[in-house]
Amino acid sequence: MEPPLSDHLPVGATPLSDEERDGLIPSIQTRGELNELEAGNIDIATAWVTGRGRLRAQREVTTVDGLLRLHRRMFEETWRWAGQIRLSNKNIGAPKEQIRERLRALCDDVEYQIEHETYPVDELSIRFHHRLVSIHAFANGNGRHSRLAADILVRRLGGPVFTWGGRRLENAGPTRTAYIDALRKADRADITDLLAFARSS
Repeated sequence: MEPPLSDHLPVGATPLSDEERDGLIPSIQTRGELNELEAGNIDIATAWVTGRGRLRAQREVTTVDGLLRLHRRMFEETWRWAGQIRLSNKNIGAPKEQIRERLRALCDDVEYQIEHETYPVDELSIRFHHRLVSIHAFANGNGRHSRLAADILVRRLGGPVFTWGGRRLENAGPTRTAYIDALRKADRADITDLLAFARSS
């Protein structure tokens, strides 16, 4: 029998508070059901940002409102609080009171880096991804949100979307472990492994 939703979170997943879990829109009982529902919602959002919403997404990915809108599109059929900055502190991420300001600083920094070509396209996009996931602006979905945001940014800058280790990251396993390890190394100011992982398959 599959474990209940609250049990057996994958490595690196942020636990939800009871209030955040109560924000689940459908009646979901297991982690597998939640992953399936979220995956469908994310597929719809991805189709939007690669299709008719592509130009808007590229224009807005370096704005706070655009980042919140992207999260809402990715999870609006799953969580009532989709697209809303989290209201509780977690074991990782910025303190809740600082999230909006840190997102604004990130967006300003990235626009400056784009204008001044501070880094190569891949590196700029991966640094953006790392800072965004480190802020951990939402109660859930931060990794998936920051990866899609990085894909949008790298496309805006003329590069191909990232492969993210073949995108097998939702469940525990060697690919997710490699991703988490690369993020932790980036936390120590070395993004080499994260850059490599983003282009691995």
